[in-house]
Amino acid sequence: MDVYEAIKMRRSIRKYRGDIVPENVLKRVLNAARLAPTTENFQPWRIVVVTDEDIKRKLVSACNNQKFIAEAPIVLVACGLPDEAYPMLGGYMNSYPVDVAIAMTHLTLAATSEGLGTCWIGSFKEEKVAEAIGAPPEARVVALTPLGYPAEEGEKTERKNLDELISYNKY
Repeated sequence: MDVYEAIKMRRSIRKYRGDIVPENVLKRVLNAARLAPTTENFQPWRIVVVTDEDIKRKLVSACNNQKFIAEAPIVLVACGLPDEAYPMLGGYMNSYPVDVAIAMTHLTLAATSEGLGTCWIGSFKEEKVAEAIGAPPEARVVALTPLGYPAEEGEKTERKNLDELISYNKY
């Protein structure tokens, strides 16, 4: 599947089959995140691969009881490292949230091309997620996604027209 097809096909999946994701497929998906661009190539992020059922249950609780998270064989927790990131991106913010988001986008598109489903989870209690995965105090949880073979197609969402989002030369 080419990148444009993966972009068109990606859906937020909330039902997963129990099939195990082969290690070589998981590594390809994780490697796509590793290859993502970051500010100054600092790569100020870490991804925790969660397969332990007890930890997945704790993540469900930390993510406002979104039970489908634990149905996937894997949950990926993406953390940013502010101390390793570019401190003033655009003169006003640390780069780690952007760097993590780019890596997660690469990861979700690679997962789609492998026939896997994901669902970006942004609704969570950071302290509870960090505790569940044993994150050090300097790590900031940015996002989570279940990862597994879809048991549903996922809902196609409407998108704004390009002319509503893009302008040339001036805002």
